[in-house]
Amino acid sequence: MTHADLVFLGGPVHTVDAARTRATALAVRGERIAAVGHDEVRDLVGPRTEVVDLAGRLLVPGFVDAHVHAVGGGVELGECDLTGTVVVADYLEAVRAFAAAHPDRAWITGGGWSMESFEGGLPDRRLLDAVVPDRPVYLLNRDHHGAWCNTRALELAGLTAETPDPSDGRIEREADGTPSGVLQEGATELVGRLVPARTPAETLAGLLRAQELLHSLGITGWQDAAVGSFGGFAGNDEAYLAAARDGSLTARVNGALWWERERGAEQIPELVEARARLRHGRFRADTVKIMQDGVAENFTAAMTGPYLDACGCATDNSGLSFVDPLALRGHVTELDALGFQVHFHALGDRAVREALDAVEAARTANGHRGTRHHLAHLQVVHPDDVARFARLGAIANMQPLWAAHEPQMDELTIPFLGPERAAWQYPFGDLLRAGATLAAGSDWPVSSPNPLAGIHVAVNRKEPGTRDDRVFLPEQRLDPVTALAAYTAGSAHVNGQDDAGSLRVGNLADLVVLDRDILTGPPEEIAEARVLATYVGGEAVYRAG
Repeated sequence: MTHADLVFLGGPVHTVDAARTRATALAVRGERIAAVGHDEVRDLVGPRTEVVDLAGRLLVPGFVDAHVHAVGGGVELGECDLTGTVVVADYLEAVRAFAAAHPDRAWITGGGWSMESFEGGLPDRRLLDAVVPDRPVYLLNRDHHGAWCNTRALELAGLTAETPDPSDGRIEREADGTPSGVLQEGATELVGRLVPARTPAETLAGLLRAQELLHSLGITGWQDAAVGSFGGFAGNDEAYLAAARDGSLTARVNGALWWERERGAEQIPELVEARARLRHGRFRADTVKIMQDGVAENFTAAMTGPYLDACGCATDNSGLSFVDPLALRGHVTELDALGFQVHFHALGDRAVREALDAVEAARTANGHRGTRHHLAHLQVVHPDDVARFARLGAIANMQPLWAAHEPQMDELTIPFLGPERAAWQYPFGDLLRAGATLAAGSDWPVSSPNPLAGIHVAVNRKEPGTRDDRVFLPEQRLDPVTALAAYTAGSAHVNGQDDAGSLRVGNLADLVVLDRDILTGPPEEIAEARVLATYVGGEAVYRAG
C-alpha cells in the first residue's frame, strides 16, 4: 500500500458529489484525491504523511470564480483605491493623499467610487480639480462602466461641448454641453486611451497581488473575464503567461479573450492565434468574452422596453446592444465551430435574449459541441427566456452579491425599471427550478471577491451584516448546498475542469478548510465563516496566520 502525502481527519467533508455528499476523512497522493471516506482512510497515514485534524471544521472543494478581473483588481490595489467607503469626503482625501505620495506620477489612476455617493450617480470634475488641479485624474467607478475625470484629463483628451458621444457610450454634460467629468461605457476610452500603459512588471505584480488575495478567500481557480487590451488595460495575457512559465501562477486560470466590439469576424483568426499562444501550465485562454450591453444604473443595459424617468414615465432609451444582434449570431456560430467557449456580459433582458438567440443559432448550425457557453450577470431575465438556458445548455453565471436591497439597487435601479421588470432581477431560483446549470463569480474588483459573502447573499438575498430586514425577491433564494455547488462544481464546469469542483477519488486536490460548517449552521451567519487553509493540487497556497 502506498501511503498518502496528505490526510484530513475528523471532518465534516462536503464532497459536492451526488454519490456521497458527506464524509469525515480525505486523503491526497500527489496532486489528486486518493480516498474519501471515514476511519478507513487512516490506513493511508504513513511516517511522512501530513495529517490535518479538521476538529469539526468543514472541508470543501476549492472555490472557482467564474467571472473575475484578477489582474485589473490586483493592479488597482496598488493605485488610488476608493473602495471601502461611500463618503465623498473620504474619496477626495484618498485622491489628495495618493497624489501627494506619488509626485512623479503623470496620471492619478485607480477607482472604486460608488454611484450611490452622488446625486443621480454623477460626480463632478470640479471636486477632483480641488484636490488635484495640475495633473490628469482618471478614476473608474465600482462597476467599471464609468470613469470620473478632472478638468485636466478632459482637456488633454480634447473633450468639449462639441465632442459627439461615441456610439457605445455617453459623455455626461453640464447644461451648456460642457463635459461634466463622468464618461459612460465606451466614452471612457476617450480619456482612458491616454493613460500610460502599465509596465509588464506592474501588470505581473498586480496578478500576483490578486492571486494572494484570492487564495486567502479559498479561491483555487478562476476565469478572467477580459484577457487582452481593453479599457486602458493591456498586457494581462502576457502577465499570465509569464507567471505560468516561471511557476508563480499557482491558481488554475482560463482567460476569456476580449472581443473588440467595434470590429467583426475579421478578428477571429487573431483569437485563434492567441488561444494557441496563451497556453502553458495552469493557464489557458479557450474562451471569448463578448460584452453585449452595459449596466442598469447608467441606463446602458439593453432592455426589451424603455427605462422610466424620475416621474415613472417611459423614456426613449432602452439601453445599448454593443454588438448587432444578427451579427452576434454569426460570430458566436463561427466561434462555436472553432471550439471556443463564449462568455457573454448580458445584464438587461434584451441582452440576455440576444445572447441566448446567438447560442441557439450556434447549436442549430453546429449541434451541441460541449462548448459550455455562459451568460454572466443576468440582472434582468424575461420570464419567457428562463427555460431556454437548460434547453440550450447555456450556463447561468451568477454574481449573487448584487441580489440584495442596497442604495444602488433601491435608488438607482428599481425606480427606473418599474415594478414588473424589477421583479425579474437575478432569478436564481427560477433558473434552478427550470434545470439551468448554475455557476458563480464575483466580478471583482466591481464587488467583493469573497465567495462566502456571495453564498450568503444567494441564500439570504440580503447583504451580510445589514440591518435592513427586507429580503430581495425571496422566492429566488437558493439553499446553501446549491449555492456552494455553484461556486465549486458549477464554476469548475464552466472552466472545462471536470476533475475539479468536487471531492471524488481521482479529482484534483483543490481544497478549502473553513472554520465552521456553513451548511448546517444558521444561514444568516454564512458570511461570518473564514478560510483557514487553501490547497491547490494538494499544496498549501494559503494558511491563516
